[in-house]
Amino acid sequence: MNMMLNFKRRLIPIVLCVLTKAATAQELPVVIYPQPHQMVTETGSISLEQAFYVKPGSVKPELQSLLSTVLKLDGGKNVLPVKVQINKSAGQRSGAYELAINKTGIQITAADDRGAFYAAQTLVQLANGKVKLPFIKVIDYPDVPFRGTVEGFYGDPWTQQDRVAQLRFYGQLKLNTYIYGPKDDPYHSSPNWRLHYPEKEEADIKLLVQEAKKNYVDFVWAIHPGKDIKWNLEDSTAVLKKFEMMYGLGVRSFAVFFDDISGVGTDAAKQAGLLNYIQYQFVNKKKDVTPLIMCPTEYNKGWSDPKPGTYLDILGEKLDPAIHIMWTGNTVVADITKEGLEWVNKRIRRPAFVWWNFPVSDYVRDHLLMGPSYGIDIDAQNEMSGFVSNPMDKAEPSKTAIFGVALYTWNMKSYQPEQAWLASHRYIMPEAPEAFQLFNAHNSDPGPNGHRYRRTESVEMIPYTTAFLKSLKEGGYAAADAQRLKAEFEAMIAASKDIPLKSQNKRLVEQITPWLAQFYLLGKAGVAVMDLADDWNKKSYVSAWDKYLATERYLDSMTELDQKMNLNPYQPGVKTGSLVMLPFVKEVLLTVGQQMTAGKGLAAAGTAVQSSDQTALYTNNAKLKSQPLQIGNQSVALSPALETITLNAGDYFGVRLHPNLKPKTLQFNLESATLTNWGGFESSADGLNWVVLPVEEKKGKGLATAFDATKDRYIRFRNKSEKAQNLYLKMFKLEVGTKNEADNGVYVLDGNLATYSTFSKNEPRLVHLPKDFQQADLLLLLRLNRESITIFSKDKKGKETILYEGNGDYIKIDKVALKKVDTLYFKTNAVEPLRIYEIAKH
Repeated sequence: MNMMLNFKRRLIPIVLCVLTKAATAQELPVVIYPQPHQMVTETGSISLEQAFYVKPGSVKPELQSLLSTVLKLDGGKNVLPVKVQINKSAGQRSGAYELAINKTGIQITAADDRGAFYAAQTLVQLANGKVKLPFIKVIDYPDVPFRGTVEGFYGDPWTQQDRVAQLRFYGQLKLNTYIYGPKDDPYHSSPNWRLHYPEKEEADIKLLVQEAKKNYVDFVWAIHPGKDIKWNLEDSTAVLKKFEMMYGLGVRSFAVFFDDISGVGTDAAKQAGLLNYIQYQFVNKKKDVTPLIMCPTEYNKGWSDPKPGTYLDILGEKLDPAIHIMWTGNTVVADITKEGLEWVNKRIRRPAFVWWNFPVSDYVRDHLLMGPSYGIDIDAQNEMSGFVSNPMDKAEPSKTAIFGVALYTWNMKSYQPEQAWLASHRYIMPEAPEAFQLFNAHNSDPGPNGHRYRRTESVEMIPYTTAFLKSLKEGGYAAADAQRLKAEFEAMIAASKDIPLKSQNKRLVEQITPWLAQFYLLGKAGVAVMDLADDWNKKSYVSAWDKYLATERYLDSMTELDQKMNLNPYQPGVKTGSLVMLPFVKEVLLTVGQQMTAGKGLAAAGTAVQSSDQTALYTNNAKLKSQPLQIGNQSVALSPALETITLNAGDYFGVRLHPNLKPKTLQFNLESATLTNWGGFESSADGLNWVVLPVEEKKGKGLATAFDATKDRYIRFRNKSEKAQNLYLKMFKLEVGTKNEADNGVYVLDGNLATYSTFSKNEPRLVHLPKDFQQADLLLLLRLNRESITIFSKDKKGKETILYEGNGDYIKIDKVALKKVDTLYFKTNAVEPLRIYEIAKH
């Protein structure tokens, strides 16, 4: 279960654990990322106009360069010294440092060069935007020895530009590990893991290694040989030779991945043998290589054999203790808990090296995962040897989550996901932090997915959307909630413009541009739908219909954009605000639409149309009798149910179609491994005599197509067994078409604005009127896109009588003109289809 966050959005400076002996009201709070373990400020400061002196040769060039970005290292008059001392005391963790700033100068004492570099990064943050350095003492160190990212996702790997920017970002935030393992690099994996990289790729890797060293980041090159490895000396030597090649490019950190493979490569004992061979013949013989890392085949609890003496236990027993073993948690994509780590650590006989699959989105590529890094246990420090985040294929947007990972792995006990997330916006996009935060707040949930991993989204808006919808459905109007929601949608429009206009990070803007475009449209749809609700509340019916159409057009534009951008072959499209804001817009549109066609001042549904003819839910299950139907022009579907559905013996559920509709294809996902053992799909013309429908099915998911399109009106799933059975109603969607294409009265006399009939120059339309409509005032709700139309009738001799000409979307026809009129004819010169939503008595 996710550790869900519940917080309100606000943009404030985050003050991190500062103990101040004396401070004036004018001083800005001291903010350092990640939060130091100990930090004490005292009265006094040093002007940054002051000259400083560093003894030549006393610091590494990269440290000298970093210090020079904030200090005047010109050695002029009245200089203050900058002293750097490396003190490699026993047991001190790499990266530990002390920083003291006082009237005598600046003193850095560090466990190693990396610690001195981190002290300088703290100094840079202290000087950022200020004219003085405060007198301060910082004692600091990382909680997790290895901290950073693994480029381990499927899809297009990061570019060279992206990786360089990431390495610099890591150096600034004291992350020290970058594991290179993109799944789609053929020289990392099959088929070319045994071969040299081409010359250009070798040059790129060499430059990346140099950039990593400048930022004190271990560039870990990973090999993924398990797909086609042969357990012989030749392939063992091939791995060793490949590591030697990479060593020649400057790589000093290595990993071997056996994830996502099958066949002979999954043998735990053989894997341990190869890794031990590498440890003894390569790592131990090199004096400058960091500990070897391996990713096992059973890398999460859900995929692990629980029996003693199996895969994980074999690794724990046979693998050299110096080698790290990676772990993703209880499942592939999961929260990281102390209990979960304790479970695996007992089996692998060492602290796990966490591979956290967040914010990776290769399983939901139509979403951005820009929310806070939560669901990571702050009590798990002693249960892990390393922690790396697997990011999105979009490197720059991934920085929001990586920022949180940096703060978490450095100082666990102080880590607060909400505060880290809030702080990340000002750190990553200081030119437009409010806009960036708003965008991220509505782009964090991955949507329904196979891993069942969900994230909070639009948290601050949920109370407002819930309250407003409750009031609206009860016939009321919550004005204060409406005002807040409209302001949010207006802010979304503004943010979608501000981010590309103001942000200096053009690569970030480039990578989120499709979602910015969708975010803008969602904002426009939201404003329109709130105006619709307002007009409807004020009984401004003509204006309300205009806003209904405006909202629908924006939603149509979102659908079009979703079909045109980010066209990857796996999860194409662009989704934004999909957990709260977009469903809210659609629900308000649906609710007001239902009220419009339910006789509340605007239109009354066609009462003469027999209820038995309307498309409807068909079930005898008490729990499902109120389950909503999603009815559209091409399909009828049961709304998914969130909880388990129990069908007693003989229980059924399905749909009954309008007589002018024909079934085409049934798609279903009822998530039951034994579905067809106890249940079956059936069709009927009359609801009395049933025919078994053959289906293509696997684990409760599949389709049926063998309908009698001329007769079948009832389609259902039934529990045929003699006892109660459970299933999940994930999908029950029936694609439909009209039997009589010329007469779409089925769509315009059903009291449902989600359905409509279309007509154009090449496809005129007629609608047969029920008898009680032939002597009544009629209201026609249309979408004409400002095109002119003609509505007319015909007498028995075919003579036409014009009832309306014009381009209005909201048309009234007086009953006087409708005497003896049983059919309305629609024609236009418009080439693009126009819509007739509803014809109702007025």
